[in-house]
Amino acid sequence: MTSAFPEDLHHTLRRTGVIAVLMIDRADDAVPLARALLAGGVDCIELTLRTEAALDSLRRIRAEVPELVAGVGTILTPRQVNDAKEAGASFGVAPGMNPRVVAEARRIGLPFAPGVCTPTDIELALEAGCRLLKFFPCEPCGGLPYLKTIAAPFMHLGVQFIPLGGVNAANAAAYLKEPSVLALGGSWLAPKELIAKGGWQAITTLATEITSIVKQARP
Repeated sequence: MTSAFPEDLHHTLRRTGVIAVLMIDRADDAVPLARALLAGGVDCIELTLRTEAALDSLRRIRAEVPELVAGVGTILTPRQVNDAKEAGASFGVAPGMNPRVVAEARRIGLPFAPGVCTPTDIELALEAGCRLLKFFPCEPCGGLPYLKTIAAPFMHLGVQFIPLGGVNAANAAAYLKEPSVLALGGSWLAPKELIAKGGWQAITTLATEITSIVKQARP
C-alpha cells in the first residue's frame, strides 16, 4: 500500500487551491458548515481531531454532502489513522512528521501529508514515501521566503507543500503563485465564533473571497 496522494486527488487539491481547516465542537453544525463552504466554491476540507465531534462530523458530511472532499487533520497516533480511514477520510494530515503514523497510513492506504518545518523534516518525510507535505506553522517559521528556501533543494523530487498557520486572504495570492505550493490550509475560513452562532452566510462570503483569489492567482 502507499500513503501517496493519488493523481485525481492531487489534481482536485490544486484546482480548488485551498483546504478549509475546521474545528467543529458540535456534529450538528457539520452539514450546514460544509454546505456553506461549498456554496462559496470551497470543496475540500480538513476536519481536525481536536474535538470529540470531529469523526462524527466527517461521517455526516460524507453521507449528506458527498461532493465535498473531506480529510482529517491533527492525526497524532497510528490508531487515529485507522479511525480516520474508517470514518471515510479521503486523506490525512499531521502537524509533524511521526514515522509510526506515516507508516500506518501507508499500511492501510490512506493518502497522508505529514507536517514539516525544517529540511530534516522534509528528508524524513521523503524517506517515508511522502511528497505532499504540510508546512506548519507557516508564518511563524518565516513564511513564504523561508518556504522557498527550504523547498529549493527538493523541488526536483516533486515535493509540494500545503502551508498552514498565518495564511489568510491578505497573503494567499502570493502563496498560490509559488510553484511548490499545491494548496493552502484555510483555517480562517470558518472561525469557531462563526460556527458557534451559525454564521453560515458569513462563512460562504469568506469562501467566495478565497475562491476568487485562487482564480486570479491561478488563471
